[in-house]
Amino acid sequence: MMKKDVHIVFMGTPRFAVASLEILLKNNYTISGVVTTPDKPAGRGQKLRMSDVKEYALHHHLHILQPDNLKNPIFIKELISLHADLFIVVAYRMLPEVVWRIPPLGTVNLHASLLPDYRGAAPINHAIINGETVSGVTTFFIDNTIDTGNIILRKEVPVFPEETAGELHDRLMHTGAEVVLETVKILQQNAVVTFTQETFLQNDKNRKIAPKIFKENCKINWNQDVNIVYNFIRGLSPYPAAFTELNSHEGEKFIIKIFRAEKITNKQIATPGTVIVENNINLYLACTNGWLRITELQLSGKKKLSSADFLNGFSVNNLWTAF
Repeated sequence: MMKKDVHIVFMGTPRFAVASLEILLKNNYTISGVVTTPDKPAGRGQKLRMSDVKEYALHHHLHILQPDNLKNPIFIKELISLHADLFIVVAYRMLPEVVWRIPPLGTVNLHASLLPDYRGAAPINHAIINGETVSGVTTFFIDNTIDTGNIILRKEVPVFPEETAGELHDRLMHTGAEVVLETVKILQQNAVVTFTQETFLQNDKNRKIAPKIFKENCKINWNQDVNIVYNFIRGLSPYPAAFTELNSHEGEKFIIKIFRAEKITNKQIATPGTVIVENNINLYLACTNGWLRITELQLSGKKKLSSADFLNGFSVNNLWTAF
């Protein structure tokens, strides 16, 4: 089957998915349609905002579908009418069987982890929070349950010691696009060999998961090992962002988000949550067995700043604590 003969319906929503759609177009695959989420109100003005995938699809004059209900007979009928050979899904919604069974070559999902580890909505965040040194991407055939289908390709990517979730996201986005392209080529040539996820599962009891992260889960616990807190901050940066509450000796309380920090090993151990300001430039916070020097943060309702700029405009002293 030649490239011009492979008709693809692409399904995705965020920027992470755009790279995969782009690489397919640049390699001359026919995109019969793009399925993405409906426009949603966003920002203070609650103006309707289109998804990143829709924005890209409009720019390239692609046929766009934005169903509210994936089981809607009108939507199903339109999908079938596109006569696609293959569906590619990147960061979209769980598909009902009536959808993923439509194309003859199957429906393939790209997931930002080395499945079966980190099934779920936030694989990149959880990988860094857990201190992983290796991450990766996986393509697999969709089945009736989330992230469990037979694996087509996996590709490992190293996680750098100071890397944030946002930085790993961007690298996996491009690696994932390359793996999507390779996957389509394999399917096009009828050369696919799949593996069950159990092939890579050594111990199901120790399988790592990646559930959705909520704001209430993002508060820093300073009564933890410095490495755990450090990874927690990296894993939630830049979004949704780890936060803490600063408390003055006068009873003032301020919420700050922390985006970057450095581990400090040459300071005397102090009570977790102790705050030290040095030369009105450096801001240190104590964990159970070490310190973090905060380098990038944001006071609630304000813009993101370096610690030096933050301290220049906000008075914090050594009597403050964090929890």
